[in-house]
Amino acid sequence: MGKKIAAFGEVVMRLEVPGHDRLTQTNTLTYSFSGTGVNVTSALTRFGHEGYLVSTVPANPLGDAAVAHLQRLGISMPFVQRTGDYIRMYFLENGYGSRPSRVTNSSRQDSSFNIAAKGTYDFERVAKEVDMVHFCGINLATNDRVRNHMKNFAKTVHQNGGTVIFDCNYRPGLWGDQGYEKAKPHYEEMLSLADIVMMNEKDAIYILGMETNEVDRQAQLQDLLPTVAEKYQIRIIAGTHRTINDDHTHTLRGFMYKNQQLVFADPLTFSVLDRVGAGDAYTSGVVHGELEGYSPEETVNFATAAGMLAHTITGDTPMSTEEEIRSAMEVSAGDIKR
Repeated sequence: MGKKIAAFGEVVMRLEVPGHDRLTQTNTLTYSFSGTGVNVTSALTRFGHEGYLVSTVPANPLGDAAVAHLQRLGISMPFVQRTGDYIRMYFLENGYGSRPSRVTNSSRQDSSFNIAAKGTYDFERVAKEVDMVHFCGINLATNDRVRNHMKNFAKTVHQNGGTVIFDCNYRPGLWGDQGYEKAKPHYEEMLSLADIVMMNEKDAIYILGMETNEVDRQAQLQDLLPTVAEKYQIRIIAGTHRTINDDHTHTLRGFMYKNQQLVFADPLTFSVLDRVGAGDAYTSGVVHGELEGYSPEETVNFATAAGMLAHTITGDTPMSTEEEIRSAMEVSAGDIKR
């Protein structure tokens, strides 16, 4: 029997330039709806769990389109509110070769989610009906109103015995000047409420201000993560290391700290079709592994394969089934599925 997982997060409209053109070269865009919470909960529904979104979308045709899209992904909508006029949008220009992809945000501060007033959500009701709730650090960068929603919701889940999942997901461009200094107290408060955290050594060093004499990334993890887990009483810390190779392929290696042990996945190397949302696929793999009682080794290898497959699918939202992920763990790239 699957678990009930909710996510608190913004629904985002993705407007994509066809092919590898720039915005200045085209007058055609394709759109879809996503967001970290959307991506994680929809991925978990594909693994047999029940996914719920706690959010606010506009009370207009834009909101209607968003709701219809999320329902097609299998996400349950009883906790989604309808008010306001705007939805956050981002424009995606796909990179090619040495030119990276580029994201341009629009309508962020005025979106229905970001202006939702105090009392919009019944956090107590949600906390009593679901087993765990996912939160994303991107929303911490928005405004005090959203930050207060996040913290109150996480406290309510914690008090009701549910599991709090927090993805640090620090975005420098959203915090502005002296961003790490601004972010630190908010991150510390969320970490103190979290049971499962997605982060890496850079988050510990730059957001939390921790120091290490180690230079190698793996050694930094081994030095810092035990301290973070103990200080904030975090049960699981997980994340990935990515290497971009000379031939433009990527290598992904997941890691997981649990029961005072740091475990690494086998590294996977692959070509990239669409990178956006791959971190959410990895997160969903970690959560699924924990819910199913996988060993840490199996969990990080499953999650890393889920992250790899997300790079091969157009769109932000992970679309792979558990069977497809397990197949990717077992067969080499280039084999034909017959």
